[in-house]
Amino acid sequence: MKISNGLLFAIAMTSASAQDIHAPARAKMADEIAVMARDTASETGRAAFGLRVMSAITKVERHRFVATGDEANAYRNRPLAIGNGQTISQPYIVALMTDLLDLKPGDKVLEIGTGSGYQAAVLAELASTVYTIEIVEPLGRLAAQRLLAAGYRNVIARIGDGYQGWREAAPFDAIMVTAAAREVPPALIEQLKPDGKLVIPVGSQTSHQELLVITKSADGATQTRRVLAVRFVPLTGGPAPKK
Repeated sequence: MKISNGLLFAIAMTSASAQDIHAPARAKMADEIAVMARDTASETGRAAFGLRVMSAITKVERHRFVATGDEANAYRNRPLAIGNGQTISQPYIVALMTDLLDLKPGDKVLEIGTGSGYQAAVLAELASTVYTIEIVEPLGRLAAQRLLAAGYRNVIARIGDGYQGWREAAPFDAIMVTAAAREVPPALIEQLKPDGKLVIPVGSQTSHQELLVITKSADGATQTRRVLAVRFVPLTGGPAPKK
């Protein structure tokens, strides 16, 4: 079903104050995401993203999470540099990865790679609690400040090596990785609940990367689905790359 610009605008205005001058830009961005979802449906298997996901996209104020001076570009459907060699992901990719998790309101989510904090904010609109880890300390501290300033009290952030997950808070209903790993970190599979989903880009910086959805069954076995060719910054930390 086509989600019209009018419907997305109505969602945005419902969730934002009348003084929110960015609401129309968010609605327009969300409509562009809906078009891209239809265009990539043959690869992703999703011709439209869920209404809760699209509502979160129209509500979260992306301009709060971009680099200072880049606010005018906040609602363009493209990635943006945020410093320290990192980026804030393209909004379409944020929506796709979020939709692939199939989150429920009571879920506990782990995000590896806080970055700007934008993806964590989107997840926080859909889940009960979001745990997010960033290895680059300046980015992690700034993201935590921005999330608090935006009112997200259900996000728990820390600086650390996300490759190892967050063992003391595990298990998680869903895990999202926002940087490309050379291989799927075993710790993340271990920390995923039965019937939980892990969404992760896997591949090197010099060759192909794929977005994967890994589902864990009750007996601990996993099923992997390849979704889309992508391009992410590398996941740092963890063991040294194999030679």
